[in-house]
Amino acid sequence: MKLEIRMSNSPLKTPTRSAFPLQLRHSTFVILLCLGISSFVIAGTQNASAGLKSVARDPYVGAIVVDASTGNVLFKDRAEERAYPASVVKLMDLLIILDDVAAGKLALTDKVTVSAEAERMGGSQVYLAKGETFTVEDLLYALMIKSANDVAVALAEHVAGSKEAFVERMNKKAAELGMSNSRFHSVHGLPPGAGQEPDITTAHDIALLCRAAAKMPEVFRYTSTRERMFRDGTFQLLSHNPMLGRVEGADGFKTGYYRAAGFSIAATASRNGTRVIAVVLGSKTKQARNAKVAELVELGFDALAPAAE
Repeated sequence: MKLEIRMSNSPLKTPTRSAFPLQLRHSTFVILLCLGISSFVIAGTQNASAGLKSVARDPYVGAIVVDASTGNVLFKDRAEERAYPASVVKLMDLLIILDDVAAGKLALTDKVTVSAEAERMGGSQVYLAKGETFTVEDLLYALMIKSANDVAVALAEHVAGSKEAFVERMNKKAAELGMSNSRFHSVHGLPPGAGQEPDITTAHDIALLCRAAAKMPEVFRYTSTRERMFRDGTFQLLSHNPMLGRVEGADGFKTGYYRAAGFSIAATASRNGTRVIAVVLGSKTKQARNAKVAELVELGFDALAPAAE
């Protein structure tokens, strides 16, 4: 299947005052569920992908395993086939922001003020409210653990001035990394709205992104964390990454899903000084994705194991 692309340049604690909007929205969600109209609540995420033809396959659209240190390909299967990465794109957000921190353009302690646009974001979120402020570091944890779309917007606006400007930086970085079959149109990976285009990538290109991320030790501070409290201890962040705590040495990176995209993951694990990167894009089910990526990580370590004498 080929895609036709038009390329264009633990429970809550008593809430604090700043967390009140979060509690209000949770209450609204429960009421809507009780009324039997929960589809209204999720319309902004799943229904938005209704205009996209699903590319998901069994067991996946494409997959690849590479040696993180050398880039040598240890396994590939349709690794150049294009698919929708969904929230895997947030790994690019993290890389760009940590690049700026390393360059002294940004500090992890800098305060980010939430905009109205960030507050409006749907899908996976931490229910940011306009005017709230958080440190860059706190938001990076929310971005990578919770996969928060509202956080992706808040950080993009803080770092680049607008979502659009940050997307330009994403595409520029992709070009620098050699991600020639990728094109980003969003900072969060959600399905496109009316008049918008989907983010496009390949398993091979995501592996290039992962290699770049693996060269920054600070990346793993965020991608290896399974849970963390947010908003002064009132909101628990739980990782979506099924590898953490289940596959030996797993410490990254990012999952992604929406209906048309299927289930994807960019994963990595390190054992005895050897790091393997495995990417699975576009599985039809979460179970298939999880099983395949775990299998591929083991395949990678087996391929790199010293030959028995």
